[in-house]
Amino acid sequence: MPRVVLVGPPGSGKTTTGAALAERLGVPLHDTDAAVEAAQGRSISDIFVVDGEAAFRDLERSEVARALAEEPGVVALGGGAPVDPLTEPLLAGHTVVFLDVGIADAAKRIGFDRSRPLLAVNPRASWVRLMNDRRPVYERVATYVVDTAGRSADEVADEIAGLLGERAS
Repeated sequence: MPRVVLVGPPGSGKTTTGAALAERLGVPLHDTDAAVEAAQGRSISDIFVVDGEAAFRDLERSEVARALAEEPGVVALGGGAPVDPLTEPLLAGHTVVFLDVGIADAAKRIGFDRSRPLLAVNPRASWVRLMNDRRPVYERVATYVVDTAGRSADEVADEIAGLLGERAS
């Protein structure tokens, strides 16, 4: 069972903060998006284009379920994973941290490039729409909400470590 699960929209810092947090806690980081890409031998963007979003969501759902059952460290979920009606209930009983972020910080972090398929057309408006749709789920599944605005991954990781009762390094 993971020590902590990170959720949030694209650009919230799940992977970067997750790496910093895993180092502080002395546990591995498992990024479910990276795991899907490794298993498929191609990028999420390619999976979306070739197979469609539904196929990606099936792969994601399977990987998230496996990670929540088996991974011992920090698990970073893809932005859409918690919204899946079959995945949301799997988060019950886990320590979940919602990394909240505004569009200004998200844009600085990810640049809204074409590698994010759900943000490919009108990236800023798409991000705002996704965040508005997903925020209630992120908040519902969260044990803690941490604002990442204007903060480094190390600062956010220190806060999360404190919330978990761990001494920040």
